[in-house]
Amino acid sequence: MIGSPVGAAVRGGLARRRVQTVVIGLVLLVSVGASVVGLALAVVSNAPFDRAFAAQRGSDVTLAVDTARTTPAGLASTTRLPGVTAAAGPFAEVTVSLDPGQLGACTGPAPGGPCPGAQALAPMTVVGRTSPGGPVDDVVLRSGRWAARPGELVLSSADIYPNGDLPQGLGLGARLTATGVSGNPLLTVVGIATSPTGTADGWVAPAEIARLRQARAPAIAQMLYRFRSAGSDAAVRADIRAITAALPPRAVAVAQSYLAVRTQEASGIAPIAPFLVAFGLTGLLMSVLIVINVVSGAVVAGYRRIGVLKSIGFTPGQIVAAYVGQAMAPAIVGCLVGLVLGNLLSVPLLGQTASLYRVGPLGVPPWVDASVAAAMCGLVAVAALVPALRAGRLSAVQAISAGRAPRASRGRAAGRLIAMVRLPRPVTMGLAAPFARPSRAAVMLVVILLGACAVTLAAGLGGSLTRVVYGLSLARTEQVRVSYLGAAAGVRVGRSGAPGPAPIVSGRPGFGQPMNAVQQRAVVAALRAQPGTLHYVAETDVQASMPGVPGQLQVTAFGGNAAWTGYGLISGRWYSGPGQADVPTYVLSATGKSVGDTITIALGGHLIPVRIVGEVFDYSGLEMITDWRTLAGADRNQGPAVYEVGLRPGTPAAGYAQDLEATLGSGYVAGVNDNNKGLPVVLGLIGTLTLLLAVVAGLGVLNTVALQARERVHDLGVFKVVGMTPAQAVVMVVCWVAGTGLVAGVLAVPAGIGLQRYLVPAIAAGAGSGLPASFLDVYPGWALGALALAGVVIAVAGALLPAGWAARSRPVTALRAE
Repeated sequence: MIGSPVGAAVRGGLARRRVQTVVIGLVLLVSVGASVVGLALAVVSNAPFDRAFAAQRGSDVTLAVDTARTTPAGLASTTRLPGVTAAAGPFAEVTVSLDPGQLGACTGPAPGGPCPGAQALAPMTVVGRTSPGGPVDDVVLRSGRWAARPGELVLSSADIYPNGDLPQGLGLGARLTATGVSGNPLLTVVGIATSPTGTADGWVAPAEIARLRQARAPAIAQMLYRFRSAGSDAAVRADIRAITAALPPRAVAVAQSYLAVRTQEASGIAPIAPFLVAFGLTGLLMSVLIVINVVSGAVVAGYRRIGVLKSIGFTPGQIVAAYVGQAMAPAIVGCLVGLVLGNLLSVPLLGQTASLYRVGPLGVPPWVDASVAAAMCGLVAVAALVPALRAGRLSAVQAISAGRAPRASRGRAAGRLIAMVRLPRPVTMGLAAPFARPSRAAVMLVVILLGACAVTLAAGLGGSLTRVVYGLSLARTEQVRVSYLGAAAGVRVGRSGAPGPAPIVSGRPGFGQPMNAVQQRAVVAALRAQPGTLHYVAETDVQASMPGVPGQLQVTAFGGNAAWTGYGLISGRWYSGPGQADVPTYVLSATGKSVGDTITIALGGHLIPVRIVGEVFDYSGLEMITDWRTLAGADRNQGPAVYEVGLRPGTPAAGYAQDLEATLGSGYVAGVNDNNKGLPVVLGLIGTLTLLLAVVAGLGVLNTVALQARERVHDLGVFKVVGMTPAQAVVMVVCWVAGTGLVAGVLAVPAGIGLQRYLVPAIAAGAGSGLPASFLDVYPGWALGALALAGVVIAVAGALLPAGWAARSRPVTALRAE
């Protein structure tokens, strides 16, 4: 084909329309890059825990075993049980409090202990392992190296912010003091690693465990198991019972199921992953539409040359082959470079996503690259084929006539009306130009509309996601949580735990022991003494059940006014007294009840009727929020496990928590609510995709304006001869698209808002929840005006390059151009 007439036509077309060729290549480059990133985000956001669990051979069950009650031979015998397919351990384990010291002021342990006034980290489970790999729980190093020498520590990425920092701003090289143990040993962070089931908060060399164990603390060993059948909670419990039965009584201190961890991780990313999936696929769709518009417009612009080719003997088939080839040549180059760009962009973005999802390294699956490249090249071929087939059926005279400048009468009425407006002549001439080419203006309108719509949608998704994350974490209202760990600080404490010799630990961290009356009075006195305290309320969390509904009901009971805590109301109202409760959508679905109905819960041998007065936004599943007087008749015998604290505006949460801990003393922990820490990462991902789509739209405008400038080069020459200056030429060419951009921007605002109002509730419904109306109303009035100008910005940015070419063109050259 290279030496054939078709090949010559392809080469000639590429040489004659260099700007168009470059633009098609750039559009494909950016579109493929955006599509690779968007599709990769959608893929890795689909069940990220399950993917990481399978890839890293996660532990189905993690046991903490008291080695004083068993022997190494006894532990080894459990690895040969019929249902066990793989096992690892025993690994020595301790729970230790680590103090980071005062930043920039204390680089090591102070005389007699840690740095004075420093805020200690929560107690951490540290395990001794010689290497990260193994048949079970293949720990992946995210940065640094594995601990090999005394005094070295590898931290779990689950305890790290998405940007790789500890809450105190420390990372690799940080030195942490182990408090409460002999000599206050110093540990240096040498690595950051990821365990799929969070089997530890940190890892050290096995010999280091003895230095970190508190006096008279039991010697605990960790065992990790994978089972032949572990797909349900019942199967995992059966596996735990089999191992517990094979060991001496009370040898198993704690048993953690991977299902509990998966539920906790899923609830953490439930409001985030669907947003990334939705926006990634939306970005892919918009890229496809823009590519189709640009390529088909490029072929339509070549109608005049098609007529010339037909007049010298080209058949319809040769015409189609020539113009599909002209579109495919730059498209293939753009696709190849775009794949490289997409994979390079995905490295930091997927790295941040991996930190957000708390999984090992994520990458672009090879099939994503292959699928995007094949799909985009196929789209270009189809987009070029359809108008080329239509042109191939035209006669030579028809094709040449279709490719000429528009008839003088077309758009004349619109031009006269616009000329009546008191604006500079170059402006009115530019604003009237689209009416002379309505089909070309329509193509440009669609391209700009798609880009502006992406900007509006991204703003809405970002605003809704922000409210979703804050609505779940309550980080704007419950800034600080106060709990009491006391002497049992070495035990991993979940929000709740099932009783028995081997409880399944689950729930969110940050809740300690129930407080007695003395401890409650101490906390209340300290909170009242703190000048930054705005609100506080005691909270207790217990497990109940609902007759006829499988599963445990998590009851969150507040000991006072908790309306300020910030739960988003979907319908109904906040409870106002005992016997009333607010529940998430899932409870209504599971029970078939509605707001206003009464349900019965079973707790401590008592049946308690509770009236549902409100539906709240929460992904916690079977949960109920009520006044703790509702539970007064049940045999609880528990004080509050935590105090939720709201701060006065302008009060720094970290400083408040540090002062509160200093006031309360040992055993109490005041933690900052930082459950929204992954939000900047998600907003950054959405912003990156939005920028790529806006660039694609701008390139589409550049292509259309360049074609229009080439077609009107003779007119430009005439204008310059009669006195048009280069600056006026730039203004005129920019105004060719400014009006269209303004119309597209205005249309994009309701279109983007409509997409946001469709996607966000659909995402919430897919996760089994309703949505408060306030989570959709995220566009302030000033933002709507700014978003309406997005189309103008995209249009003007795309038009500046061809406008500069028009300003630099010499009148003689322009007048000679055909």
